[in-house]
Amino acid sequence: MSAGNGFLSTEQLINLTAYDTDGEKIGSIGQVYRDDATGRPEWVTVKTGWFGMKESFVPLAGARSDGEALHVPHAKELVKDAPRVDADQHLDVDEERRLYQHYGLPGSHDNGKGKGNGNGKARRTAVDAPGTATGTYVDEPREGRGGDEVVRSEERLRVGTTNEEVGRARLKKVVVTENVTTTVPVSHEEVRVVREPIRKGERVRGGIGEAEKEVTLHAERAVTRKETVPVERVRLETERVTEQQEVSETVRKEQVRYDEDKNGRRGEGRNGPRR
Repeated sequence: MSAGNGFLSTEQLINLTAYDTDGEKIGSIGQVYRDDATGRPEWVTVKTGWFGMKESFVPLAGARSDGEALHVPHAKELVKDAPRVDADQHLDVDEERRLYQHYGLPGSHDNGKGKGNGNGKARRTAVDAPGTATGTYVDEPREGRGGDEVVRSEERLRVGTTNEEVGRARLKKVVVTENVTTTVPVSHEEVRVVREPIRKGERVRGGIGEAEKEVTLHAERAVTRKETVPVERVRLETERVTEQQEVSETVRKEQVRYDEDKNGRRGEGRNGPRR
């Protein structure tokens, strides 16, 4: 159970919040159970259920911490459905075996001792963490498993999307002026002199003297008026466009190496023994 180059202590674990494999919050750490023989933390209880009234046991094997959260390699529902064990008592071998079976993990080493804080009782008092601890919990070789295996872990990249504001569009109405030219027919009256001879037999009184006649002339004139009429509706709409975007990130994974010293020779291998 490493934190950088050291081990996460009980005090550093007690203030963490547990999250499952999908990053969903499970609950806060309630108690830390240590191996009676080695003193190393191996189990924690997580407060689940309504208002955190229930405490479920979770193994630290394969878990990792970033200093604020404890990420366990198990689903939230699996943790909540763990066998009911009294978190106020010492965790004995049979109870631990049932828990390992629930999580699908190989059985714990059977050395006739259970889990507690070294004196048979669980530590449940919250202690302020002295510093930020980061690292990955690795289940180290145990008796009962052959003492010849380790658990290799690696980081998996999970990519999602987030919706954020990237800009705004405004619809604004302004008034502009333009010249409009059109043609309209207009008429007017003009004067012409018409002369008609007096026909023979017409009775017309003639006389010599001055006379004057007047006519009124009319003409049409173009006039304009303005009216406001609605012509169209204008609105803004958004359209979702999907495109493919490449995402790159670095992930870490563990490799298993071995050293051997045989007949004065020292060799190093990777991912398995050399035959």
